[in-house]
Amino acid sequence: PAAVAAAWQRSQALKATEANALAARETAVVAGQRPDPVLRLSLDNLPVNGPDRWSTTRDFMTMRSIGLMQALPSQRKREARARRFELEAQATGVLRQWQASELQRDTTVAWFERRAAEQRLVLLDEQLAEARLQVQAAEAAVRGGKGSPIDWVAARDALWKLEQDRLKGHAELVTARNALSRWTGLAPEQPLAEPPTALWRRETWPALETALGQHPELRALQGRVEVARAVAAVAREERDPDWGVELMLSQRGSAYSDMLSVAVSIPLTSNRGRRQDRELAASLAQADAMEAEWQEAQRSRRQQIATWQQDGLAALAQRELIDRERLPLARQRVDLALAAYRSGAAPLSAVLEARQTRLVLALERIEMELSVARPWAALEALSATKALSMNPPTRGER
Repeated sequence: PAAVAAAWQRSQALKATEANALAARETAVVAGQRPDPVLRLSLDNLPVNGPDRWSTTRDFMTMRSIGLMQALPSQRKREARARRFELEAQATGVLRQWQASELQRDTTVAWFERRAAEQRLVLLDEQLAEARLQVQAAEAAVRGGKGSPIDWVAARDALWKLEQDRLKGHAELVTARNALSRWTGLAPEQPLAEPPTALWRRETWPALETALGQHPELRALQGRVEVARAVAAVAREERDPDWGVELMLSQRGSAYSDMLSVAVSIPLTSNRGRRQDRELAASLAQADAMEAEWQEAQRSRRQQIATWQQDGLAALAQRELIDRERLPLARQRVDLALAAYRSGAAPLSAVLEARQTRLVLALERIEMELSVARPWAALEALSATKALSMNPPTRGER
């Protein structure tokens, strides 16, 4: 959890998406308002020749006017516009949860891969310690005339093979530490805590329908469908034009009366069938496309979750089998081979072979734990991100 929290805190993608959600909320407030009124100042019918040229008071037609114009989109249209951006903000919030889910999954997998690399190195160090003692014993036996030079050479070859494996394991550990540090920003050498115990218990793995219902990608796609439907609702309201009203006061010369004018403007949708109706049809088609993608993604993710569960639980069963049956047998084989070698009933090669088998099995167990951890991390990430706030405050609430 600490590594995941550090990765969330470090992620710039999450911060960018949070800012986009805030922008959509602010835009929703704007979209629900009427347009700003327009102030109009004018000087009309000014004479440019004759005895009254350039006079603003002597000609009865000359007027100094001040007017105010206001567009009047309907309340339903303004509500539809605001609703579109409110849904956009909600969809962006769910998108942020999807990003956080993927970040958690990648960080958790990197954590387990580093743990596996450290386990491999510890295992190789233990095998190296045994191999060095075996080389010393074989060399002493040869010098004492009781051992075979072939056994001594075989012991040395096994030692150097382990040294080679350790060099490879150390490089893999450095890579794994850097990979985890890339997500968390923490020091690569920082010790790891104990792994969660939930992944080793079958009853804690989520059911298929539960995991599917929590899938943030599907929820994000569903949010995009709702946004597309809201865009279509705006297009439907846009088929009706916005009325406008203007009030103007005109002042003439002192010998003439002032005048008040009122005007109403109505755009003529003379080509609705080829303009507004086409825009609505395009919006509805886009919404249908988004819904089809969502339905297809549901089927795909259902199969993916089922595969994660099957692979993870199968690997868990194999790990249990290794712990219960195979590892005890491998240890017993090493003990028997070593006892037989010490009594002269078996060659050193039998001991080396038994130890190699035990090492391979121990490494296989580490890989099996990774095979459990990877799908478990993916399933766990579907629901664990609900702790991450998806509703950041608006600017006025901060």
